[in-house]
Amino acid sequence: MVKKEIYRQWLEAKKYDQATIAAQMYRTSRVEEYHGDLDEHYANDRMNSLIESLSYSKSDERNNRPNPSKIPFNGDIHNNIASYGNAIKRYIRFIIETSDGVINVEECSDEKILSQNIVNDIEGQRIGLERDMQAALRLDIQQLEQGIVIIDEGVERSVESGLIDITARDIDGITVVIELKAGRARRDAIGQILSYMGDIAIEEDNGKVRGILIASDFDGKTRAAARMVPNITLLKYSVRFAFSDGHY
Repeated sequence: MVKKEIYRQWLEAKKYDQATIAAQMYRTSRVEEYHGDLDEHYANDRMNSLIESLSYSKSDERNNRPNPSKIPFNGDIHNNIASYGNAIKRYIRFIIETSDGVINVEECSDEKILSQNIVNDIEGQRIGLERDMQAALRLDIQQLEQGIVIIDEGVERSVESGLIDITARDIDGITVVIELKAGRARRDAIGQILSYMGDIAIEEDNGKVRGILIASDFDGKTRAAARMVPNITLLKYSVRFAFSDGHY
């Protein structure tokens, strides 16, 4: 049984809107209905077999492969499977953030506990800031470039390599993968966004895709790597504070 209330609170803390939360709750419950307890799947094999049964590529669609899952539905198999796979990958993130980071106090020194708590706090702040960045950008995606529109229906798109922060389409009809980093981006961020772009290139019929990596700054190795990938754009963000009289 999905830990429904805790999961809902986690989704709310991530600042998803209520429609998205309702959709995620529905999809995880429906997967459990037909595939069994999600926490047991995670304990068995980190949900690898479940994710495999919720995978359906454009190639599968062209070859008329039947629905690989046990979940019955009408309509586009590729889009339906992607939405359920996306929901399960998000639930895996929930499990990792709420369970895998817990420390057994009896087995740890005070110094180790303090150190881990600091790491957890920093990681939580990073994830929170990236979620705030995503929410703000979704409200005004045009600040990136003229004519760009979001095409992922308000949730991270699930691909084989992971979850894409924002998927958009530019004025020329090219799919745009947008990856957000709260702090300074390192070279591995280039590999991450390239993996997402590669997955999209396979899934999309025209194969045209480019990427936008947004961070507070970029180290030298990241800039050097990006120079060799012309279809990746690096953008720096900044935060501005507004103040008003607190007496009103």
